Amino acid sequence: MYSRTLGEFEEMVLLTVAAQHDQAYGVSIKEALEEHLGKSMNISAIHVTLKRMLEKGLVKSRFGGITQERGGRRKKFYVITKAGKLALDRQYELRSEMYQKIPKITFG
Repeated sequence: MYSRTLGEFEEMVLLTVAAQHDQAYGVSIKEALEEHLGKSMNISAIHVTLKRMLEKGLVKSRFGGITQERGGRRKKFYVITKAGKLALDRQYELRSEMYQKIPKITFG
């Protein structure tokens, strides 16, 4: 099981893979992150992050069918693994615990 915390970008990519379930691929992840975060993303950064998460066992991949629109190339789809879901759950718990420690303060 993956026991370290996730980096912010890694967490966002993994959340997107989980949200898109079996339909997540590089461009769909990029577009979803750009829409959600309101800023431009580099597709290379997403691919590097996906490769790193594959090596850590947080996601697994499969190839889709060959399509004419992609010039005969296949899409590589990603899906979250049990270890990836556990890492997201742990990240959520850690963030929630830290947030609960903020004292009731007001500004203004």
